[in-house]
Amino acid sequence: MNLWQDFLTNDQRLIHKWKHYFPVYEDHFSRFVNRDVVLLEIGCGKGGSLQMWKRFFGPHARIIGIDINPECAAYAEDQIDIRIGSQDDVKFLDSVLDEFGTPDIILDDGSHVMSHIQASFAALYPRLERNGVYLVEDLHTAYWDEFEGGLRRQGSFIETCKDLIDELNADHARDAMKPTEFTRSTHSMHFYDSIVVFEKGRHTVKQAPQIGHDY
Repeated sequence: MNLWQDFLTNDQRLIHKWKHYFPVYEDHFSRFVNRDVVLLEIGCGKGGSLQMWKRFFGPHARIIGIDINPECAAYAEDQIDIRIGSQDDVKFLDSVLDEFGTPDIILDDGSHVMSHIQASFAALYPRLERNGVYLVEDLHTAYWDEFEGGLRRQGSFIETCKDLIDELNADHARDAMKPTEFTRSTHSMHFYDSIVVFEKGRHTVKQAPQIGHDY
């Protein structure tokens, strides 16, 4: 299924997404189509994106939406479960994962407030599946004061991501930085307009290959 075409022809619940997000979704989510995938979406909006993910991933997918608005409970249907709570409530997040298991994909489309994004990431990223994907969108708010953002403002998730680039490469930092669990579990980071994507993956010993004869 082409997500962009699905969005354009959607006649179910309202979907609110930026146009340039769709190629990013396709690039990072397509390998999960028609698999036994668990997707956790933070922020339910009007419920349309939950239905879109259900159509995209197919009949084996389990979609979990969380939102602070109790009215979102009405969006539950076959393959879609809703739980009401705040994305910065660690106990609530733990209870969701204890109930549904470890997600393969986490998509943060919640409040877009920096401290909320930070809290969700700190609680959920370590529990993401070994080959999972964590996508945070609408990060233009990292530059807006009303969302606790601002250019190079300490505490914005963009600034956190800049530090995480160093952690991703900590194996090469000699004595300046020690590898962390993020270093050991993260395969890659991808940056787009208003989006950052983290992909987990297995690591083997890092070394430059030496192939052939030394004459």
